[in-house]
Order: sequence, then structure tokens, then C-alpha cells
Amino acid sequence: MSSIWSTTIRPGGKWSGTISRGRLLRFTALEAGANLSLLLYNAKDLTERYNMPDTLKAQYTSHLTKGNVLMSDNGRSLASIVDDQLGWHDTISGYTSRKVTDAKYGKTTYQELRNEWLHSGEENFAVELVRNGLGVRDLVPVVNLFSKVFCDEQGRMHFSSEHCKAGAAVTLRTDMDVLLVLSNTPNPLDPSREYPSVPVQIEVLEADPAADDDYCLNYRPENRRAYENTQQYYLLQGL
Repeated sequence: MSSIWSTTIRPGGKWSGTISRGRLLRFTALEAGANLSLLLYNAKDLTERYNMPDTLKAQYTSHLTKGNVLMSDNGRSLASIVDDQLGWHDTISGYTSRKVTDAKYGKTTYQELRNEWLHSGEENFAVELVRNGLGVRDLVPVVNLFSKVFCDEQGRMHFSSEHCKAGAAVTLRTDMDVLLVLSNTPNPLDPSREYPSVPVQIEVLEADPAADDDYCLNYRPENRRAYENTQQYYLLQGL
């Protein structure tokens, strides 16, 4: 299947854009050790956005993989994971701040290094949200594509350093018109003392409509309700 559009987000880079429903978003790690932080908002009503607690509790999981739906705070399906070569994407460790970035990798400034300075996830998201009429108050927990973070029996969180191989890909289907906001910055729990330098390719492709036997739709009963809520949302708008 040929792509409609493609771009590569460099290490430390950011991107945002509106993607219509019925598209595939394929993310590919061009080198090992990628981490791409993702936020989703309803493009037609930016007060509706990805809700981490509802997404996880409805699907009895703490991480995301093929079959899982990214649910909004209105109980709708924003997007679904239709293909996944990794089997685990982090939802619980969040994004880096300026303080964490400086402490772990050394202090850098734009004035000294221009575009080579070390970006934080919080700053990247703040810039892209403002560009889209939002602000830092609209920051919510992110999905960290390509990263695996798990908890031991004592509740301690651990980062799996060997999880993401070069060429690993994950594909989402947009179930609503969404504002997609991305930050290619390190996972906060990545123990590496060097700022990861992993470019990530994004491709937008056409998607087939979800049929009644769709894997994501039938992954859990809660998923079907989320799909039905989304269908009703568009039906009442005559779309």
C-alpha cells in the first residue's frame, strides 16, 4: 500500500497535524532504541482528548499493543492499534522535562547550540499545543511508542533497554478526525547517559473501514462500545 504522505522526525524533534478519520499512521524506528511520545485530540473539539486511565482500565492493561484502542475522555475511540511488531508501548512513564534533561544529559541552550540543543518532551509539547490553540494546561499523559516500561512486585518501574530494534513499526488507524502531537524525545526512565539519537518515520496511508469482525473492535466489549460511541458522534453530525 502506497503512502499518502511521509516525513521523518529527527532526534529531539516535534510535529503536529490534523489527520482525518479512516487513515493508517505507520511509525517506524529507523534505528534501535526509539521513543516517540504521542498525544491525540478530537480535531473538531479540542476539549476531547486521549484519556489514559479510561483506556487502560477498560482494556485491563498497563501498556498498549495490537487490538488496543486509544479512548477519549468521552468514551470514544480516537485511534486503534491495528499492527504492532513490538507488542508493548509504554503508557505510564510520561515525558521528559527541562530539569530532567539537563540533569541527565548536561545543560544545553538554544543560544549556544541552536537546533542541536537537547529538547525536552514538555517543551516540545508546549510549543505544538500553542500552535494549535491549546496550552500547557492541556497536557495529559502520553503514549510512548517503541518503549517498554514494566513494574516489579514492589511497584518499581523498569525500562527495557533492548526492546526496540531498528526497523520496528507500529500502525494506528484513526477512528476520528484527530489532532496528532508528537515529540521525539527520550523516555524519562531510559538509563542511557547519552541523549538518544533515533529518527522516526511517519507515514499516512488509506485504511479500510472497520468491519464487524475487526480485530480491534472485538478485542474487548469496551472497545465495541467505544466504536459505537464514535459512530453515533458522526451520525448525529450527518457525517
